Amino acid sequence: MVIFLYFIFLFNLYLTRQIIKNKFLFTKMKCVCVYNTSVQVQVEPVGRWFEAFLKRRNRNVSTSFQELEEEEELSEESEDEEFQLEEYPMLRTLDPKDWKNQDHYAVLGLAHLRYKSTQKQIKAAHKSIVLKHHPDKRKAAGEQIVEGDNDYFTCITKAIEILSDPVKRRAFDSVDPTFDNAVPSKSEAKENFFEVFSPVFERNARWSSKKHVPKIGTLESSFEEVDNFYSFWYNFDSWREFSYLDEEEKEKAECRDERRWIEKQNRASRAQRKKEEMNRIRTLVDTAYSCDPRIKKFKEEEKARKESEKKAKADAKKREQEEKERARQAELEAARLAKEKEEEEAKQAAQQAKKEKEIQKKAIKKERQKLRTTCKNWNYFADNEADSIKMMEEVEKLCDRLELVSLQSLNEVLAAGHKEESKAAVEKQVQEVNAQLQREREAEVQARQAARSAEQASGGGGGGGGKGWNEDDLQLLIKAVNLFPAGTNARWEVIANYMNLHSTSGIKRTAKDVINKAKNLQRLDPLQKDEINRKAFEKFKREHSAVPPTVDNAVPSERFDSSADSSAAPWTTEEQKLLEQALKTYPVSTPERWEKIAAAVPGRSKKDCMKRYKELVEMVKAKKAAQEQVAAKSKK
Repeated sequence: MVIFLYFIFLFNLYLTRQIIKNKFLFTKMKCVCVYNTSVQVQVEPVGRWFEAFLKRRNRNVSTSFQELEEEEELSEESEDEEFQLEEYPMLRTLDPKDWKNQDHYAVLGLAHLRYKSTQKQIKAAHKSIVLKHHPDKRKAAGEQIVEGDNDYFTCITKAIEILSDPVKRRAFDSVDPTFDNAVPSKSEAKENFFEVFSPVFERNARWSSKKHVPKIGTLESSFEEVDNFYSFWYNFDSWREFSYLDEEEKEKAECRDERRWIEKQNRASRAQRKKEEMNRIRTLVDTAYSCDPRIKKFKEEEKARKESEKKAKADAKKREQEEKERARQAELEAARLAKEKEEEEAKQAAQQAKKEKEIQKKAIKKERQKLRTTCKNWNYFADNEADSIKMMEEVEKLCDRLELVSLQSLNEVLAAGHKEESKAAVEKQVQEVNAQLQREREAEVQARQAARSAEQASGGGGGGGGKGWNEDDLQLLIKAVNLFPAGTNARWEVIANYMNLHSTSGIKRTAKDVINKAKNLQRLDPLQKDEINRKAFEKFKREHSAVPPTVDNAVPSERFDSSADSSAAPWTTEEQKLLEQALKTYPVSTPERWEKIAAAVPGRSKKDCMKRYKELVEMVKAKKAAQEQVAAKSKK
């Protein structure tokens, strides 16, 4: 971008000079300038220029790329000139055969720089130490030299061989003997978290494959910074490898198979050490995460935020429910008002209908009175008393059967006509009413005949072996229907079992037979129902009025004294309730129990109460027995 602007500046300067020299050229260039105005172009630096741009932005200075490179070279040269070698005191005692276990940086005098040493520093250190410890130098000085590779100078040669090769140096740096692999414990970091873990993460950051490793930060670090830090370390990509610790060297193998076996063993050992290294890093990150006070603070804040959101949600839900309740109350109120309005309108309509009905009733009453008066004035169109009474009955029948319009028409005819015409009109209306009554009677007779035929068909085709229902079975059915009211579990099966237990005919009834007969009894006309009830009452009176003859002159016991049986009144509902309450109040262990119970039921004696109790017990037992039989059949 700077170079581009610099070229534009030079071009504008050249144009200015040409304009000053030649006016004609000025005119032409003026046109050119109109059509060729400068345009700002966005240029992005790449490569080494981008690196220089970042350095320039970070330093807040403006320098050229060449100046930056020269500055870096000068700084490196100054560092190379300033560094000092540290003489390794154990250098002369090193075993050349055990060169793999030596500290190569210490051998070259770079123990204080180690992995931070540059290649120039390594070469300079090697040059300096070779000039001092070369066998020829020492031999010239009169020192005894060990022949072959057994001299300690071999260790110096191995050190420069390892450190000058980037791959071998990386392998040696991965197993740096001075590196601390220790992971702090939770107890150590309980009080001073940042002082304990900050140096640990800094020294382990050297293994990262990525250049920019986030710092652990401080107690005031934001959530994004802390999350970025732990995300980086939980996904840590380490370049550390352990090929330097291979126990076998494949170059020493005698054949290809042995070389493959050595490579296989080395790969397995490297993978195991790599796995242990990643577990160590993971343990470090887990321990730091569990001890980090910022994580605890963030969790508490998150918990408080969730609680507040939960509370806000509950409040919103409560408000929504309140709104719904208010809306529901408003709907109920509106419905109530609408219902009241409808009731008021219905009430007014009923009152209006009642008024109209009263008016119509008065009008009908007036027309009936008018008809009676007119017929009476004409002496009911008869010459003798018998015909007069007969016509009077016919007139009353007309008053009962004719509607208001018919009565008004008839009265108009009677008021306008003579006696004969009036008589003819009345007789005509009488004939029409009698014909209508005759049709209604015939329809009723047909309906009764149809009901009887349906009853006979159901009685003949139902259960019970093809036999009909006698009076005893009908009375037993009515009693069972009253004894087991609607709502009883398996009601009709219970009623059928009750009848089969107590019937004297010996016919077995099913639930279907009982239902059909009960429906037929409901369809009977009132006269037939009254006849059935009358026969049942006569049978009951006949059974309870007969007193068996006594075989001796013994006085019957007080418990079964039946002197008042035939004249005993049936128990009312109020007396039944009083008896049940007295039975609950006075249990069996109460002395003189039945005297107290009789005193609690006004109008009933001790014998009445005892007899009624016995009847109730029998009814309950019969009901339970029928229900148990139905339950046993349903289980089967």
